[in-house]
Amino acid sequence: MRKLLKIGVLLIGFLMALAAPLLAQRTVSDASITYRVEMPPEQLQMEAMLAGSSMVQYIRGNHSRIDMNFNVVNYIYIINIREETVVTLMDNHGDKYLIRSDKKAYQADMKKYEATQFTDQKEIREIAGYKCRKAIGKMEDGTTFEVFYTIDLVPENREYNRRFVNLKGIPLEYEIVLRAGSKMRVIATKVDLSPVPASVFDLPRGYKEITAEELKKIRG
Repeated sequence: MRKLLKIGVLLIGFLMALAAPLLAQRTVSDASITYRVEMPPEQLQMEAMLAGSSMVQYIRGNHSRIDMNFNVVNYIYIINIREETVVTLMDNHGDKYLIRSDKKAYQADMKKYEATQFTDQKEIREIAGYKCRKAIGKMEDGTTFEVFYTIDLVPENREYNRRFVNLKGIPLEYEIVLRAGSKMRVIATKVDLSPVPASVFDLPRGYKEITAEELKKIRG
């Protein structure tokens, strides 16, 4: 009898050990993640100009928003996952523009990022209080970038950030490939899992609506 009891205790302990990683995971429907921005070291002039830049990722169910504050210019991306649309807001020294992307553009972007594959690496680091694993993301065109993500937080809707639709958790540090080929890095400084107000995803007033082609001309 004692032998059976001992075996039972050992079996329960074994099953609990297996379940521990699953119990630690939390499915996230609402979150606000604040990141600091680091520019590539080879762009010292830009790094000085953009010192103190930050990024905030908001998640609320089928809505997502990314605020990128670069001091000289600010971008806001408001994503409606259910309707498959993206609105881009740009504030360049008070010149404010609004650009809408339709379902066709949304689906084209989604298709591109669905091909991104992530390969886990051995390196582990703690970021904003969460244990994060390093992975290398490889895009369809062969471009690679680093990401550190936590499996403790799993997004309820994986399309909240299309570049990470295939990632097994939420990224708390990652590289963003710039048009020139260099890489900007964002590192989480705060993770807030409180409910995000619906008003965060309302479109602000005072922006002039333009097309994507007109935006390209403004950017030069």
